[in-house]
Amino acid sequence: MMNPWTTAIYSLSFALFVHAQTCENYGIVNGSSCACPAGFGGSTCSQPGCGGTIFQGAQRPLASSLSGPYANLTASSCSCTSGWTGTGCNVCTSASACQSALSAAGSVTPNAANLGDQQGNETMICNTQARVYASSQMSCQVNNPTLQALYPLSSTLNIQRTLQPSLSPIPNATSFGVAGSIFAQLFYDGVEQFYCTANNCTQDLTTPGSGGSNWECQNLQCNCRPNATFCGGVPLQNLTSAINKLTGTLDINCGAVDNSTNSATCSFKQATLQSLFGTDGLTLNGCMFGECIRQNVIDGGGGNTASPTSSTSKSLPSGVIAGLAVVGGLVLFGLLFLALGLISQRKARRSAAEIERNRASVVWSGLSYTIPGRKNKLFGTRKGDPLEVNTDKVILDNVSGTVRPGQMMAILGPSGAGKTTLVEILAGKSKSGIISGRFGAIPEDPSLNRPLRVGFVPQQDILPPTLTVFEALLFAARLRLPESVTDKEKQERVDVLLNKLGISSIRNTRIGDVTGGKARGISGGEMRRVSIGLELIASPDVLLLDEPTSGLDSVSAARIADVLYAIAHDPVNPTPVIASVHQPSSQLYQKFDLVVVLSHGRALYSGPGSFAPAEYFSNAAPGTIPPYQQGYNVAEYLLDVATDPPVSLFQMQPSVTNTTVADVNGSPDGRESSEKNPNQSQDVIAEKETATFARHHGYARGGRPGYATTFLTQFQYLCGREWKILKRDKTLFLTHLIVAAVLGVFCGGLYFNTGITIAGFQSRVGCLFFLGALIAFSSLSALYNMVEIRPLFLRERSSAYYSPTAWLLSRFFFDMIPLRLIPTIVVSTITYWMAGLAPEAVHFFKFLLILVLYSLAMTLFNFLLGTLFQNGGIAILLSALSALYQMTYAGFFVHLNDIPPVLRWLQWICPLKYTLEALSVNEVSSGLMIVDSLQGVPVDISASLIMNLLFGFGDNNYYRDVLILMAFIIGFGVGVIGVVWFNVRERR
Repeated sequence: MMNPWTTAIYSLSFALFVHAQTCENYGIVNGSSCACPAGFGGSTCSQPGCGGTIFQGAQRPLASSLSGPYANLTASSCSCTSGWTGTGCNVCTSASACQSALSAAGSVTPNAANLGDQQGNETMICNTQARVYASSQMSCQVNNPTLQALYPLSSTLNIQRTLQPSLSPIPNATSFGVAGSIFAQLFYDGVEQFYCTANNCTQDLTTPGSGGSNWECQNLQCNCRPNATFCGGVPLQNLTSAINKLTGTLDINCGAVDNSTNSATCSFKQATLQSLFGTDGLTLNGCMFGECIRQNVIDGGGGNTASPTSSTSKSLPSGVIAGLAVVGGLVLFGLLFLALGLISQRKARRSAAEIERNRASVVWSGLSYTIPGRKNKLFGTRKGDPLEVNTDKVILDNVSGTVRPGQMMAILGPSGAGKTTLVEILAGKSKSGIISGRFGAIPEDPSLNRPLRVGFVPQQDILPPTLTVFEALLFAARLRLPESVTDKEKQERVDVLLNKLGISSIRNTRIGDVTGGKARGISGGEMRRVSIGLELIASPDVLLLDEPTSGLDSVSAARIADVLYAIAHDPVNPTPVIASVHQPSSQLYQKFDLVVVLSHGRALYSGPGSFAPAEYFSNAAPGTIPPYQQGYNVAEYLLDVATDPPVSLFQMQPSVTNTTVADVNGSPDGRESSEKNPNQSQDVIAEKETATFARHHGYARGGRPGYATTFLTQFQYLCGREWKILKRDKTLFLTHLIVAAVLGVFCGGLYFNTGITIAGFQSRVGCLFFLGALIAFSSLSALYNMVEIRPLFLRERSSAYYSPTAWLLSRFFFDMIPLRLIPTIVVSTITYWMAGLAPEAVHFFKFLLILVLYSLAMTLFNFLLGTLFQNGGIAILLSALSALYQMTYAGFFVHLNDIPPVLRWLQWICPLKYTLEALSVNEVSSGLMIVDSLQGVPVDISASLIMNLLFGFGDNNYYRDVLILMAFIIGFGVGVIGVVWFNVRERR
């Protein structure tokens, strides 16, 4: 009996020996030796078999060591038994060879368990096709030009694919490993260089009966043999690190065997190998297959882990799923928005709303307007700067007045007297200064529960130049009249208004542009009447005009005065009319019922017109002002007096105002007399008056009346106007189209049929970069269009034509489609096919998708600049600078990883970087290979490797870049909407 200590020492020694025992080629430790894969033997599985058959297992002859520590399997050192071939003699070539080998191994009757209880023909055959039934051996030549240049001798790759080891004739001899596993060894000049294994393999027979087979495996791992030729034997060409890092998924795809050569072509695919040698990975030529299998296994359909008629399903990349989800969400949101818009539009058109009129009086009392002195935000007043003084500038000082229905008032005064300011305040325009006092419109029927409509005609005529007079007025009618009014009724109202304004003869004449930028159209006087018509079409309760006769000849001014007089004294619907007038003629002056004379912001006179002011000023102290001479133009006399009035005239004004101006209730300044209710305090009266103004005059209290039409209607008519403008002014569209075609031919000719050398690949990326830069600069026209149309938008928004969002959408669609999308498709298509980029349709459409997304992003970015800055020059400068910044950080001129860290973050906010990366990845993913030579060494590698080395782009970043570009689009779009809503509004 053995001593316990002896037993313990023996057990420990054995354990240490087993632990120290290592097995190469992924052999399994079996006591003091290793169980080796088929074709290998020795105590550590380091020696390949040489001669004999794989049926012999551990008793098979092994190759002798002829050079170095590893066996050499050259033809001179190892000859195969008849019926066996390949490096190491593992591949059978005939059924007789399999039968003889099985008989020699002493196993003739199969085990029922091994056959899966199948009955039938047990004859051994040799399966020489790529398909695997149990466990198949294959041997291939590795003929890659780049490898051949570095290692000119013969390289072969042996692979054992095990699908169902239990069906193999002698498990653990003719097969090895678990079901769904592979073992591979690469030999260079007969010496093993490295070995690999993978598991969780599935076989896919994509085309039944073709003989081809695709294997997909997981958990790949490889080991390089130390000091082998590939692994340090040649110091300057040591591949140990690269080989040992081969991990992840492995695909072995083989085609059908060619009967003339009894061999097939396969590909050994892994991410690193694909980055080096293209999408097909390492190409294997002259592959020979051999699998000894019983006929009844084949007859019973053995080896079908996947249906022969179905292929292995692959899940979509997460980027694709996310992109589809975003697109689907946007489409769903758009459809939902459209459905809600249709419901709202239908409901509005069925309503019984009518165009209600309500007579109103305009009242202002103690109205003052002051512009605060300009100060330095940090240090207060800037001393010594005459332009920066801490002095408030008074524009209006305690002005009062009333205008009733059926009256027309003229506000007179020299330049700078405050005429325009008074009119704008009464019209409810947003002012930058401080307004004090009370003002508003008081309706005759207080029970009418709606804000009074206040029409305002600015001094400058801002009209759509490409529309006709009738179209401009109809556009206003369709958006400013209630939805329930039919389109026919709106057209009839426009016809009536044209006759009333006396412009029926020019109804079909285009308005034109008086600045000369576009074709000339109607005259200045006719434009002024059109501007008045745009306000009258909405049936305003009050009409205010800022110098409606300025710049017109006497005849045109007289026509304007006649129109305004007819509006004010309409027997059915009289409207209060207030107009600031600069130097009116005698005939024009006689049209006004009331006159206010301003001087230095104060009212010298407020009362009846005609000769009443001249008679009033005759009461002034003698010698203070010149007396009025009969026959002299009263308006000119009043302006002479107001130019430099004496102080005594200002002291006369209160008595005149209180005796001549009364509100609708008969009390001055729009206040109810306290004598009617002696118990009512003045505070209650003032509070009641303020509430009345706030309720019936939304403009005066900062509110805005609601839009007359629904969002969908606004969008519909805005798109209609944009379409008319595009049809009638084709110059910009045709210019974009012609330039796109010319540049497409130029760029295509410059990069015509680009080669597949390293220099050719750089040219391909240069072509893609050129297209991106072209889109960045051509989108500058979007900025110009936005700046050009901004004044018209401001006028129409102030009159509540439409929502800013509806305007932006129509502007975007009719700028994006004709001026961005179509030219982008033209230039891209011409360049793409002339330059010889990836010929597959899928890559072409992915290419177009990226350019369209980038064009969308740049259009919205320029919209943002155009709305953010009133000065078009600043906006264009910033847009051009941003285009140069994008070109710098796109990755073409500088490698992204070489940018200093302090500046490297700027690449992440560069849309062109993602565009160029996605376009480049799309190009190399088509399987583009670089065929070139460097200093006489042939290069045959994947273009993705060159892309990574030269530009730092990621191989799998296409869908990520798509999502980022969509994020830019959404971000710029939200920014544009926010800026337009809160910043692009009329300010005076």
